[in-house]
Formats: sequence, structure tokens, C-alpha cells
Amino acid sequence: MAEKPQLVNNSPEDVETDDPDLLIDQVAFITGGGSGIGFRIAEVLMRHGCDTVIASRHLEKLAEAAKKLTSTTGRRCLTIAMDVRQPEMISAAMDEALKTFGRVDILINNAAGNFLCPATSLSFNAFKTVMEIDTMGTFNTSKVIYDKWFKDHGGSIVNISATLGYRGQALQVHAGSAKAANDAMTRHLAVVWWCEGEYSGSRPHLWHRGLP
Repeated sequence: MAEKPQLVNNSPEDVETDDPDLLIDQVAFITGGGSGIGFRIAEVLMRHGCDTVIASRHLEKLAEAAKKLTSTTGRRCLTIAMDVRQPEMISAAMDEALKTFGRVDILINNAAGNFLCPATSLSFNAFKTVMEIDTMGTFNTSKVIYDKWFKDHGGSIVNISATLGYRGQALQVHAGSAKAANDAMTRHLAVVWWCEGEYSGSRPHLWHRGLP
């Protein structure tokens, strides 16, 4: 009889070795959580005991992602159609998250828009759109969730950034400008929401992809 094929475990090494209950029963709200970096962050958090809310404009993609995440980790995953450029949609999404889970402990600002384009060919609207999604979207989501929960309960905010704005890069003036603004925003919010003790322990952090 032929031997059964061995299942390949593609989990990151830290998932194998860390405490699977490290984030037990905490809740993470992840924008752009249906694919790419956001999806992978959701997976790792859920493998450590966290429940998640994944939000983006594409509900069908979110539903497919949530099915994979819950079947893999056994944790709960709430999907919400939301545009980070629309504060009222974020507010409604946060209300739904609190109704479902009763808390939010972590915010991952991952939603972003990007494409390669020379500055000479970049339209005014294209530049504006990237700034609205990456920068305004990060502020909008942080502000809404802070007002609705972190202000009174504390929490962690992780803003996904990039190193494009540090050295300059061809074809990326829009994304580099947006991420540089996010870096500054994170530092300012860290001073106001944590270091000065003005509020109750909200901690904004940066995580850079594409480190040189």
C-alpha cells in the first residue's frame, strides 16, 4: 500500500515555537485584511489565539479569506465591507465589531493603494487617491477606533509603512509621500496618545516592509 503523502506545514517559524495562547481572546481589527500582508498578519495573530475583524471594500474576497483563516486556526473572523476613506463606514464597522466581540485590542492599519507610475504621467487624481487611502485612511481608522474604544480601554495601533520615502525611488512618488506622512503621523500620535499620558495607553507603532 502506498504511503500517505506528508502534509507540508507552511507556518512561519515563530508560529511553531511561540505560545499559541499569547493573544488568547484578544481582538484585532485589520484593514486590507483579505489578502497580502493583511491576510498573513491575520493568520499569525489568529494562530496565537486572537480573533480578528478583517475589513476592505471587497466583501467577496474577505469572505474567502475568512473561511481559510477560521478553518486553519479555529478562531473567529468577522468580515466587514468598509472604505477607509469614509469615516462613517469605519464607525459602523467598529460598532459591528464591538457588538460581535465586545472589545478591540489591536488595530492594524494595512489598507493601501499603490501602482508604478512616473511622476510626469501621474494624474492629480491618482496622487490624491493614494494619499486618501494610505494617509487619510490610516488617520480615519485610528481616530474612529480611538474615540470608540482605545480612549477608555487602551490598545495597540500598528501602521504598515515602507521605506520608499527615506531615499527616494523612481515610479513611487505617490506611495512614498503617503508612507512618509504616515511615519510622521505615527510619531505624533505616539507622543499624544502614549508618551504624554494624555490618554489611557494607546500605543501607535510602525512596521516597515521593504527594509533595505
